[in-house]
Amino acid sequence: MKKVVVALGGNALQESGKPATSQSQLEVIKSTVVYLADMIDEGYELIIAHGNGPQVGRIVLQNEAANDITPAMPFDVCGSMSQGMIGYHLQQCLGDELKRRGNNTPVVSLVTQVVVSKDDEAFKNPTKPIGPFYTKEEADKLVSEKGYDVVEDSGRGYRRVVASPMPEKIVELNSVKALIDAGHIVITVGGGGIPVVQDKNGLTGVAAVIDKDLASEKLAEDLDADMLVILTAVDKVAINFGKPDQKDLADITVKEAYEYIEEGHFAPGSMLPKVKAAIKFAESKPNRKALIASLVKAKEALKGNSGTTIHL
Repeated sequence: MKKVVVALGGNALQESGKPATSQSQLEVIKSTVVYLADMIDEGYELIIAHGNGPQVGRIVLQNEAANDITPAMPFDVCGSMSQGMIGYHLQQCLGDELKRRGNNTPVVSLVTQVVVSKDDEAFKNPTKPIGPFYTKEEADKLVSEKGYDVVEDSGRGYRRVVASPMPEKIVELNSVKALIDAGHIVITVGGGGIPVVQDKNGLTGVAAVIDKDLASEKLAEDLDADMLVILTAVDKVAINFGKPDQKDLADITVKEAYEYIEEGHFAPGSMLPKVKAAIKFAESKPNRKALIASLVKAKEALKGNSGTTIHL
C-alpha cells in the first residue's frame, strides 16, 4: 500500500461566494471527502493535511470584535482553534463517507505543533496578512498598545502581518506514526501546524503562519511517504498562466521546475509555494515524486491521467 500525504487547499474547505458559516463549510467538506475516499478505495494510505487561511482569519476577527467583552486569544491559540474546527469536520465527514462504503477505518485529527526557529529571517520581515482591515488610527493604536506589525494593504486599509517561517520539526510526529501504525487515517499539521519555538524551558507559541504545503512536505519526508499530493483548484501547473500561450505541464523534472521559477511563472501567493514544496520532496530521496492536481481529479491524477508530476 502506497503511503501518500495529501495537502488540501482552501477550495476543499470553503466555496468562494458562499456564506462563511459552519454549515457551509461542512457541506463543502462533505463533497471533498468523497474524493479522499475514492483515493482510499484505490488502495492508498492517506495522511491528510490542510490549510486554514480564511478560518483563522475569521477567528482573529471574532476575537478582535469581542475584545471589550472577553479577552482576545493570541494568534497561536487562534490557529489551534482552527485546527480543531476543521479537523472535526474532516474526521466526521470522512468517517461517515467511509462507513457508507463499508470501511470502518478510524479517522482522527491531531492538534499539531511545528517547531520554527526564532532566528528565522521571516521574523525580521513579517509579510503574511491576517485578520481584519483597520483605519490608520486603529492600526497605530495596535502598534503602540500590542506591538503588532501592521502594513497598508493595497489601498484597502491596514492589516496586521505575521511571519511565515520554515517548518523545522513536527512535535507530535511520533504520535502521528503511532496512530498510522494502529490503522488510523490521521489529519495533522492543519494550517501548517501551530508555530512554536523551543528553548531550554520548553515550547512557546509564536504569532506566525507556516505555509501548509511546506509543512505537508516536511510531514511527507518524516513519514517516508511514497508521494506528496498537493490538491488545489486547477488540473495542472501551468506556465504563462492566464495568457494566450498558457501551457499546462503534465510531467516536469526538478531542474525544469527551478527554471520556470527563475522565469517568474508561478505566483508567490498561490502556485509558487506548491511547486517549491513539490521540488523539496522530489529532491529529498531517489524515486520520490510529488503531484500537484485538482481535488476533483485526484484519483485520475494518481493514475497519471491528470495533474502535474514533479520528479528528479
